Amino acid sequence: MRVEPLAMLRLMRPHQWLKNGFVFVGLFFGHAWGETETVLAVLLAALAFCFVSSAIYVVNDLSDREADRLHPKKRHRPLAAGRVSPAQAIVLSALCTVVGLVLAASVSPQVLYIVVAYALMNLIYSWRLKQVVILDVFIIAAGFMLRILAGTVGVGIPPSSWLLLTGLLVTLFLGFAKRRSELAVIEQGGEAARKVLHNYSLPMLDLMIGICAAGVVMAYSLYTMSAETLAIHHTENLIYTVPLVLYGLFRYLYRTISLGAGEDPASDLMRDPHMLITVLLWAALTFWLLS
Repeated sequence: MRVEPLAMLRLMRPHQWLKNGFVFVGLFFGHAWGETETVLAVLLAALAFCFVSSAIYVVNDLSDREADRLHPKKRHRPLAAGRVSPAQAIVLSALCTVVGLVLAASVSPQVLYIVVAYALMNLIYSWRLKQVVILDVFIIAAGFMLRILAGTVGVGIPPSSWLLLTGLLVTLFLGFAKRRSELAVIEQGGEAARKVLHNYSLPMLDLMIGICAAGVVMAYSLYTMSAETLAIHHTENLIYTVPLVLYGLFRYLYRTISLGAGEDPASDLMRDPHMLITVLLWAALTFWLLS
């Protein structure tokens, strides 16, 4: 079977690299953007996650290709559509893993350990844990937390407990919203791409999403007003970024519940002008207040 470069690139899901932006949280809130060595280290750590996460996506698509063929959207993925062979996918995954681990090792032993833990956790997830209700979403959230730790502990930036809690709640929110969108496809007569979806229900997911959304607002708001934040950032004005967080959450809920989005958070962010502008405004305002 001949190699299709575009199909191989699509199999790596480069648009999902946006999720690795979580690696930059520590750089952003740790006032380290002026330290050249730290910035380079964080960039390399983010690249390491890009390649290793792509390797995991390939493994997931390889194991899920039969189920993906039953999904209205996922059936167009390169492996499910037959544009990439299983052998080619295995080689691509191995190459991405090697490159990712080399990049991680070039930053620090801590980043290497974190990236290896991320890879092993996701392999176990693909093998067994993705079928365990609720735990499946917590595993996804743990992957994001490891990204944050790589960009903080891995490069010598002390992480904020409030930001870690906020990050956990945000990723749980996105994870349960993703499950809700996938379950909605079944409710509309589609086939279940994941067996674990049969253990969820829309009312249950709506409750979990609501709890996580409320937790995000509470944790982030408390972070903006905490004594630790005032001591580090020397400003009481971060509280003014909370309305943007609220709007972003409400917009995402609207897209998930009313428009049936939410299956792919990275794509949803890039495709929705409201979400994109809100995130950019939040980032710009926060950077201005911290500068």
